[in-house]
Amino acid sequence: MRCLGIDYGEKRVGLGYGDELGVATPLPALTDASPKKRLEKLAIVIHQRRITDLVLGHPLNMDDTAGFKAKEAEAFAARLKATFSLPVHLVDERLTSCEAEQSIPWRKRRAVRASGLVDSRAACLILQDFLNQRFPPRPVEESPRIPRISTDEKDTG
Repeated sequence: MRCLGIDYGEKRVGLGYGDELGVATPLPALTDASPKKRLEKLAIVIHQRRITDLVLGHPLNMDDTAGFKAKEAEAFAARLKATFSLPVHLVDERLTSCEAEQSIPWRKRRAVRASGLVDSRAACLILQDFLNQRFPPRPVEESPRIPRISTDEKDTG
């Protein structure tokens, strides 16, 4: 499984990559002004990384209803599925952009926003949620007890 996390936006599309290892890592965001160019570049990423699953943020309202942005994401999901013939998983993305933005120093947020860094960090959070559901972290097992060897014993050999 090779997953591409997507934080869809009208101006920028944040991207993250993850696989069976269960760790999402950011990729450069798609920041072209033209939606057509962004889709072309998305196709290149999907091909180069041999993506098997697309994980798209689903911006539900806080009361679990689907507003305008959620319906926009659903339409984008349908377009992705039709264009790339890959499974598209919608994942609740509430507050991921806010969480991603908080990881950036306050003074740099405006400059960083245009670069797409916040969007790609949000895509990683979305993808990490998906990966954690698919591949739950394993509990830390206690290491087996190793018998202690006394240093007081004398070598009689």
